[in-house]
Amino acid sequence: MTETATAPSLTDRDAVSLVSELRSGALSPVALMEAVLDRIEAVNPQVNAIVSLRPREELLAEASTVDATSGGPLAGLPIAVKDLVATKGLRTTWGSPLFADFIPAADDLVAARLRAAGAILIGKTNTPEWGHGSHSFNPVHGPTRNPYDLGRSAGGSSGGAGAALAARMLPLADGSDMMGSLRNPAAFNNVYGFRPSWGLVPKDAEGDTFLSTLSTEGPMARSPRDVALLLSVLAGPNPEVPFCRPAEDYTARFGDSLRGKRIGWLGNWCGAYATEPGILETCEAALAVFEELGAIVEPLAPPFPAEKLWSSWTTLRAGLNAGAKRALATDPDKRALTKPESLWEIDQGMTLSAEAFHEASKLRSAWYKRAARTFERFDALVLPSAQVWPFPVDWRWPEEIAGRKMDTYHRWMEVVVPVSLAGLPCLGLPAGFSASGLPMGMQLFGPTGSDAAILAMGDAYHAATDWPNRRPPVL
Repeated sequence: MTETATAPSLTDRDAVSLVSELRSGALSPVALMEAVLDRIEAVNPQVNAIVSLRPREELLAEASTVDATSGGPLAGLPIAVKDLVATKGLRTTWGSPLFADFIPAADDLVAARLRAAGAILIGKTNTPEWGHGSHSFNPVHGPTRNPYDLGRSAGGSSGGAGAALAARMLPLADGSDMMGSLRNPAAFNNVYGFRPSWGLVPKDAEGDTFLSTLSTEGPMARSPRDVALLLSVLAGPNPEVPFCRPAEDYTARFGDSLRGKRIGWLGNWCGAYATEPGILETCEAALAVFEELGAIVEPLAPPFPAEKLWSSWTTLRAGLNAGAKRALATDPDKRALTKPESLWEIDQGMTLSAEAFHEASKLRSAWYKRAARTFERFDALVLPSAQVWPFPVDWRWPEEIAGRKMDTYHRWMEVVVPVSLAGLPCLGLPAGFSASGLPMGMQLFGPTGSDAAILAMGDAYHAATDWPNRRPPVL
């Protein structure tokens, strides 16, 4: 068996080509595993993106048993799973000292689907405690640093995933997104993150499965084609939970012309979303690429009041957190070991009335209706992926943006709420860099069920830009 590339170059390769060579026998799972582990050994001590890494000898032994030529769609591909996903036999902490040494007896659905597809689970990717906040630090594993500036945040909650992709430690990564948790780190790390239509990537049948419709799992990668590959593994109904959507071929529309496609540019929602200097201009320059490809980009006035979106979002989010994590606040021993932002979220939810929760759901319904009508005129809408550039890693969260005080720990990520609240398919794509070399991204989103169309638009953009090829200079 002969290798088609030297070990150092393997970690730069896209997942689609790696899978192709694994399947043809041109590349061995052992050689790929060695290259990935060598890369992790070289850069992860600086970045801290991958945690709970399995021993090298154990991983090489597992790789040696894989027959990638007859396995699943990810057979032989090393993947680290986000540390909010339970993985059988592999430490899973949720970033909490309460679970610092927890080893699950069973896989969550995401991990199970990755294993069934032949992926080799090598460890976990770092995340904020309980996934709360778009900055990946916790008392168990510490902070994840941005590969483009080690003094800056990698975002979150899928910050470990985004940083690992940017630093070429992984070819693919799973993420999850409630309030921008894969879109924000995709922007901060110059990679792609896809939040699918809600229900396309189903949840596990645990706890409430009818009301908890704000978050979803999704793929992250350095190209839309790689995103589509991982989505094909993660998507598809779970018969044990409601509202699932069928899977499809997510590359079927790749190559479609963008000529005549209408894209609405929402900017900062007419000033509602405080934004650091340079972000809107960076996104507008990226939108010019779509125009060069034949699309029509039009400024669009906000289709719904921002404060109503925020009110609905914070009410529903707090209520669902209180329902799922009440014990963290009511048990004194657990409360003492839980981050203040999580406790604030739960405490807010525990004071909600049924009437307040219902009114928030009515606002959400009104926004979904308005968004659907907006998509009668536009094929896609665009917002920035974040309101700030990657910020100092020793901050808990940005407390001020452009002179405007942030009144909650997550207000600085308000720009992601319109997509999250409606459960729309959204591709976080790289938009460019600041003058100091910090990455930024933008959200390209469409109506429910337009996942393949949005990915195809992103693929055309990627072919014209290929921003992820701008490697982190510090690595």
